[in-house]
Amino acid sequence: MTATTTTPTAAALTAPTGESTTEEGSRLTWAVRDTLALAQRNLLHITRVPQLLVFTFVQPVMFVLLFRYVFGGAIPIQGLTYVDYLMPGIFAQTVMFGASNTAVGLAEDMGSGIVERFRSLPMARLAVLTGRTLADLVRNVFVVIVMLAVGFAVGFRPDGGVFGLLAGVAIVLAFAFALSWVFANVGLGAANAEAAQAVAFPIMFPLTFASSAFVPVSSMPGWLQSFAAHQPVTVVVNAARSLMLGPDATAGLVRTGQFQSSGTSYVIQAFAWIIVVTAVAAPLAVRRYRRTV
Repeated sequence: MTATTTTPTAAALTAPTGESTTEEGSRLTWAVRDTLALAQRNLLHITRVPQLLVFTFVQPVMFVLLFRYVFGGAIPIQGLTYVDYLMPGIFAQTVMFGASNTAVGLAEDMGSGIVERFRSLPMARLAVLTGRTLADLVRNVFVVIVMLAVGFAVGFRPDGGVFGLLAGVAIVLAFAFALSWVFANVGLGAANAEAAQAVAFPIMFPLTFASSAFVPVSSMPGWLQSFAAHQPVTVVVNAARSLMLGPDATAGLVRTGQFQSSGTSYVIQAFAWIIVVTAVAAPLAVRRYRRTV
């Protein structure tokens, strides 16, 4: 009786994914390993492309310096220094731009044929999507760490304590992960990386700049305020802002009309947006990926 053997692999990317039961683990275990292997591959790709490193780390720092020292003196915030008001918005803007790389990266992989090569390997098919979104989340974590250091260097002094700061960062990162699934749909439907970037920009631009990220919604024209006050970026920024700055600063923002809801309300709304966006965008991306490949 001849035993059936499995061809050994030289890298994690070519490891079997549990199509049949093996001694090394279940199908879920292999799917997780495939996801981690592809996430590592995507992160290594960033380190090998200087342009990506510049876009990832230098551009957010430039935004901080620009708004802090060029525009900051012209934007009054009642009861707060502008840098304290600004930094939660910068965090949200930075991770949102980082999440858009999911679209560009997927479109690039689709166009170069690397996804077809992955299909020929005995690996979990959805690891391509989950590995990409996980890699972009990890990249955003490092970017936020850098931004925190820059923020403290230019005078950011949150009064919400360590827990408030970490909770605010967690909400921003969770929102970025949800957006990665939105941009995964963009990347899967784009003809190439340039087209994906062109489609992603009109999504990012109005949501970021027509929000409370940089200025209070109350300072905007009346016709814009209703949209800006309720769109997801404003909700997430204000949730993070309320956690990072603490209850006293939040109460002042509510009292002066710069917050339209309480800090607790913004946190609840932010979680609702994160859950809804993920619940809608992730299944759509999975369905589109299965049809595409």
